[in-house]
Amino acid sequence: MSNGIPTTSKPASPKGVWAPKTRLAVGVVFVGSMIYSMLSSPLQPVPERTESPSIADLDSRRKRESGVSSTSPMRLRMEAFIKEQQELIVRELEKVDGGKFCKDTWTRPAGGDGVSCVLQDGKVFEKAGVNTSIVYGTLPRVAIAKMRVNHKALDPDIDSLEFFAAGLSLVLHPQNPMAPTVHLNYRYFETMDKSGDGKAWWFGGGTDLTPSYLFEEDAIHFHRTIKDACDKHDRDYYPRFKAWCDKYFFIPHRGESRGVGGIFFDDLDEEAKDQEELFSFVQHCLEAFLPSYLPIIENRKDMPFGSREKEWQQVRRGRYVEFNLVHDRGTSFGLATPGARVESILMTLPLTARWIYMHEPEQGSQEDRMLRVLQKPAEWI
Repeated sequence: MSNGIPTTSKPASPKGVWAPKTRLAVGVVFVGSMIYSMLSSPLQPVPERTESPSIADLDSRRKRESGVSSTSPMRLRMEAFIKEQQELIVRELEKVDGGKFCKDTWTRPAGGDGVSCVLQDGKVFEKAGVNTSIVYGTLPRVAIAKMRVNHKALDPDIDSLEFFAAGLSLVLHPQNPMAPTVHLNYRYFETMDKSGDGKAWWFGGGTDLTPSYLFEEDAIHFHRTIKDACDKHDRDYYPRFKAWCDKYFFIPHRGESRGVGGIFFDDLDEEAKDQEELFSFVQHCLEAFLPSYLPIIENRKDMPFGSREKEWQQVRRGRYVEFNLVHDRGTSFGLATPGARVESILMTLPLTARWIYMHEPEQGSQEDRMLRVLQKPAEWI
């Protein structure tokens, strides 16, 4: 998102957490990364709507008539939560920057909608994007068969199955080279029968920090805030999901990480915890974003810098682009998906970046120090 994202070189799956093998690319990048490998062929066309109302229609009616409460289906609760968080995050970032986000709303004919909030050329952020996406669709039989690898509750003998996907993704690229880029994505996926009753479900997500210049206190604060959210639910979560993040956000052709890490997880379902517990975990992780990042951006946004620092930031932005376009399978599959919202997918990229031939930082410099940390992930807490 992009964005939630299956790993090309993943660590051994932690106990109770399945590897992200069962995804089907639909819609914007976080959806593509969440369900990327369920199919090796394109989605079957969505059947023409009959006289019976679709699940998306039924859900719209539920929301109009009864609102969303703790007894509503999880898909509606996740949708309401991420939209609420999007509004909160955008408001707080506008206070930091002083500018206003452009809001682009869209709807999906087969069911679903989204809001892309983007701020460009701001006082603090060169580019900032905060997106939500809600997608309803139909899985063909081949996808269901592949999903059963991780979700045995699915009936292998049915020809199609309804699905729902929802997520919030954001990427912030500051103007000041001393201020770090940050990425976040949290998502939920569910399959349903024709009446809308849930079958298989899982949560995924994570967040990571990408500085151009290393301030150890920033990395420590960011990781500690995330760990506090994880520890409310399982003390094994942070070390497991941090290791997963370090391995995913690695640029093999450069031999270095994209940033200083965070957490990454996928396929958290009933094999890990019950649905309410996992929803609470995802809520705490997403709610921890503003406390994890706002103090950092406030401390760094007005620091002095010169042309040397700006050039290094642009080189590091180039690495960011390389990872997203070359190694992030969610991005590449999303771009290859017919009808994809390309602008939403490429929201993750910075406005500017540089590729300087044979660029090497001066030995012993702050740039060299940053590079050495990226070549060997650190334990920050």
